[in-house]
Amino acid sequence: MKELLGLLAVWSIALSGAGVVVGVALIRRGERVWHHRVMLLATALAALFLVFYLAKWGLYGTTAYGGPEAWRGAYYLLLFTHTLLAALNGPLALYVIWRALRGEFALHRRWARILVPVWLYVALSGWVIYLVLKRYGVERGGIAF
Repeated sequence: MKELLGLLAVWSIALSGAGVVVGVALIRRGERVWHHRVMLLATALAALFLVFYLAKWGLYGTTAYGGPEAWRGAYYLLLFTHTLLAALNGPLALYVIWRALRGEFALHRRWARILVPVWLYVALSGWVIYLVLKRYGVERGGIAF
């Protein structure tokens, strides 16, 4: 079950990032209706990621980095930036969606130009962290029901 939750989490965030790329391409082609649908799908997939990730964390605890010492600093820098930007990504996405739903497209566009690179960085760095911990992770346990 632990592996399944991890796979569901990592695939949902990856598909979410792919959805953002498709959504940007759609709006650049002027397809507002499909842009709207795809971006809401990307948001739903990101929310699913959070559910899967928190379920895995709650049931099985955390995994620590146990890889080569020479990579430790780079890994923790990646983890820190990923965590910080992931925490900003959710509220920023909700703000951008809210502006679009209110028809405030100038503000929506302005903030979306910040959100898209953040979202893509979080999705990509999440995959990298997953792969690193899959190879070098050390089970720490922790919170478990």
